[in-house]
Amino acid sequence: MLKQKQVVRQKMHVRKGDTVQVIAGKDKGVIGEIVAIDAKKSQVIVQGVNIRTKHVKPQAEGESGQILTKEFPIHSSNVMLYSTKQKVASRVAHTLNADGRKVRMLKKLARL
Repeated sequence: MLKQKQVVRQKMHVRKGDTVQVIAGKDKGVIGEIVAIDAKKSQVIVQGVNIRTKHVKPQAEGESGQILTKEFPIHSSNVMLYSTKQKVASRVAHTLNADGRKVRMLKKLARL
C-alpha cells in the first residue's frame, strides 16, 4: 500500500492585500498588490505580474473560443514587502506594539 505525501502549508511573509515588489524574474522591479495566495505551494498572484495568454476552447456548440490574459502565480520568495510611503522594499520584522500585540514592520525602517 502506498502512503500519500501530506501537503504542508508553508508559513509566508506576505498576506493577501499587501503591496509587494518583485525581486527576481522577468518582471523584476514591478510593484503590485497580492490578489491571491496558495500557501500549500508557497505561491502568490500579484496584480499585473507574470501575465500569460491562455487559449480557451469553446464549451457549447456554436460558441467561439477565447484568448484570455491573466496573472499566473510566482513563488513567494521572489517578492518583498513594499512601503508606498517611504518607497522602499524590505524584509519583514515582528515587534510588539504598545498594546502588547505582535505587529509586522519593515526591517529597513526599524534601522532608520
